[in-house]
Amino acid sequence: MTANWFAYFALASWPIVVVFFFRSLPAAKATALTIFSALLLLPPEVSVKVEMIPALDKQSIPSLCALVGCLLVGQRSKSIRFGFGLVEALTVTYIFSPFFTSALNNDTIFVGARVIPGVGIYDAVSTMLSQLIAFLPFLLGRYFLHRPADTENILKIIVVGGLLYSLPMLFEVRMSPQLSKWIYGYFPSSFPTEGRYGGFRPVVFFDNGLALAFFTMTSLLASVALWRAKMRFRNLPAPAVLGYLAFVLVLCKSMGALVYAFLAGPLIGWGRPRSCVRVAVLLVGIALLYPLLRAEAIFPNKLLVDIAKEVNEERAGSLQTRFEQEQQLLDRSSQRPIFGWGRYGRSRVYDDYGKDVSLTDGLWIITLGQFGIVGFLSLFGLLALPVFRTASALKLSESARDRLFLGTLALIVGLGMVEQLPNASLSAWSWLLAGSLLGRAENLRSTTSERKERHSRNIGFAR
Repeated sequence: MTANWFAYFALASWPIVVVFFFRSLPAAKATALTIFSALLLLPPEVSVKVEMIPALDKQSIPSLCALVGCLLVGQRSKSIRFGFGLVEALTVTYIFSPFFTSALNNDTIFVGARVIPGVGIYDAVSTMLSQLIAFLPFLLGRYFLHRPADTENILKIIVVGGLLYSLPMLFEVRMSPQLSKWIYGYFPSSFPTEGRYGGFRPVVFFDNGLALAFFTMTSLLASVALWRAKMRFRNLPAPAVLGYLAFVLVLCKSMGALVYAFLAGPLIGWGRPRSCVRVAVLLVGIALLYPLLRAEAIFPNKLLVDIAKEVNEERAGSLQTRFEQEQQLLDRSSQRPIFGWGRYGRSRVYDDYGKDVSLTDGLWIITLGQFGIVGFLSLFGLLALPVFRTASALKLSESARDRLFLGTLALIVGLGMVEQLPNASLSAWSWLLAGSLLGRAENLRSTTSERKERHSRNIGFAR
């Protein structure tokens, strides 16, 4: 893969775009647009690498720029207090556990003709910095996007982004996924992978068509919430927006995204926000327990394959292969279960000749193999905790509209976590959504506590 000069120009120019956002918009909205626009527009899998510095790409550059913008002009809510609790413990573990992984993986691995080097201090420092930068949007969302208006703005941004992005998507549905090749000089996926049902899935500037389909699904779910809240998009009626995005999602030709929309859409449209959050809790619980269910052979692999056969024989075969590959990688990870094998492909499976025979699609198995149980629980725990906190804080909101938007965001975060089981699509935007959800839940608790304290003081003064 060789990107052209314009791809690197786009990356280098992004700080200028961020300056424009922060000069013309409130810090919270500017932060969301900085990371969201980069997700849609910057080239995937292209980076600038400098010695001892993590790769600068479409994930890290917007995150660093947004951090600088928030530190300069952002205003953190006074109701949120700094402390050290479960979130902070998971954060420290997530960022610093690679040091222990590297310390325990200095050995060289010999498999046939392949020689895999050990990892050392350099790799530990590089990985810790990479994970710190990747985690920045979570912190920004937690401390700067925690008001009811921020949750509403996030959903609006997702819908408007989906509407605008549908235009290049429809072009690629008709003409095949060519825009990345024409504009950035390369195609991040492969045409056989994106071919479906006699046509193609759109990719535009995402890593692949599945990632774009998932984004389109979130746009549809956000539009359902705004429709239920009786909101309009300028002169566009909400039902028309909803129907149009549903049509675009069908053209993405992704069964997984369609299933998500089919299950979550009616729940948001007609269910209670509490039910949305409960389903989100169920989803993140499944994601957290998935490695254990697979390791203990409890997960219904065969049932899912049989169901898939009723829909598409080819997809059923692909699913069966995925389960078989996961089992091989699970067996490999069980040899160093606590802190994993480290990077450089040490956690992958090789045949007697040293040929790599692994297929690693899911983020969960990649993380478990590289960083062990500690790495998996810290990463997935940070993504799950906002949903758990929302479940306990939802009742504190006095606004039906706020509860609706909170339930929708929790469901989107929960679906995003489940999506990391078959795929590895975690992005800066995913982290921002999770952080914003956590910040909103904490803000509800803090403001409710302050309100009670003021009420108690007023009663005492009256007496």
